[in-house]
Amino acid sequence: MNTPILTIDERHNLETGAWFSKLSQSLRDAILARSIVRRLHDGAPLASRGAQAQEWCCVVLGAVRISSVSLAGKQVTLTYAEPGAWFGDIALFDGLPRTHDANAHGETTLLVVRKPDFKALLAQHVELYEALLRLNCRRLRLMFSQLEDLNTRPLQARLAKQILLLAKSYGIEQGEEIRIGLQLAQEDLAQLLGASRQRVNQELKGFEREGAVRVEPTRLVVLSRDKLLAIADK
Repeated sequence: MNTPILTIDERHNLETGAWFSKLSQSLRDAILARSIVRRLHDGAPLASRGAQAQEWCCVVLGAVRISSVSLAGKQVTLTYAEPGAWFGDIALFDGLPRTHDANAHGETTLLVVRKPDFKALLAQHVELYEALLRLNCRRLRLMFSQLEDLNTRPLQARLAKQILLLAKSYGIEQGEEIRIGLQLAQEDLAQLLGASRQRVNQELKGFEREGAVRVEPTRLVVLSRDKLLAIADK
């Protein structure tokens, strides 16, 4: 099997990913040997709710929008899988259908391991079981943290925390500013926080007045990380 051809930026995002970078060299090589590269345009579908899982994926450039449909029939964004994030393993483990829709957000590159190759990797590398267990424990802890924030913290603090997370995953430093590379409308931010677009807009205007961020049509620019941290801690 051949090693997939990635650009310098794509390989950097893969190799510095929090999960992949901690694997042994032999396991990293084995995963790459069974991977293919898939490049998707903005909005391209990757998985559909209710479909059988066939692939395990890593985002190496761009983002994947994970969403569901509300009772009113509206598409609601739950999260964005950032560069270095692996997903799709849960449905391959339990054999149940996909629980959410997944689409490319912007120009996106994925590293894809097909189901038979995923099973072969598990059979040949016990380390992978342990590594995926740690990965899913981290996901569970993050989910509990988000639920706690939703029920105990004001929208202002949750929004500041979300912007800081986006800056960490997609931030492009330009002098003292950090431009968030992921294009998000205020409606997208509102969906991530379980709030209305109007309330998020009001809070962002407050952040601008405090000199914490600058709001552009489809992007946010962090002007002061310290001010956002102070808001997030309220």
